[in-house]
Amino acid sequence: MTITVAHDGHVQDHTAATATGVSPVSKRIVVTYGFWIFLLSDIVMFSALFAAYATLSRATAGGPSGAQLFDQVGVAIETACLLASSFTCGLMSLAIDSRRFGATYLYALLTFALGGAFLALELREFAHMIAIGAAPQRSAFLSAFFALVGCHGLHVAVGLIWLLVMMVQVKIRRFSAAVERRLLCFALFWHALDIVWVWLFTVVYLIGANQ
Repeated sequence: MTITVAHDGHVQDHTAATATGVSPVSKRIVVTYGFWIFLLSDIVMFSALFAAYATLSRATAGGPSGAQLFDQVGVAIETACLLASSFTCGLMSLAIDSRRFGATYLYALLTFALGGAFLALELREFAHMIAIGAAPQRSAFLSAFFALVGCHGLHVAVGLIWLLVMMVQVKIRRFSAAVERRLLCFALFWHALDIVWVWLFTVVYLIGANQ
């Protein structure tokens, strides 16, 4: 046990910090850096999927191309939902910093709702494409498309489950150090998905619609 006498005469117990060898601040830094490494590895995976799509984007095998399949208005609505969810996620982070429980919960709910709307629209797009015969096995182009966009959608679904679990933890534990760290990691994850989507929207839907 380490005991320190402060200038005001009060005795401070630093047992927790010395017992583990890691202070709450340093643990938060370690967790954050570790999560950044995870995000970078995820970006490497998406880079490989982007490269595969770019290589196979014209390999339609006589099937429909992106110009024939993509609904620009629907995709624009998807994009608006996801970008808006990134904004509300940022507001949630600010609310956490200022210890505003009600605002944190409200912005978390808005982020969840907007992310859910994005995912529902994406699933509807997939269902429509499969219904008209544009399934992944139809051509190499469609295989690459479903792999890239579907992988992003899977990440969004995981993020929504993660946020739902965090909302329960915030309700029970409020702003404990562990909950704050997890919410910080979630915010990094969610913003990374938005950045990937901006690239995906540009490469797949904007450029692809003109091929």
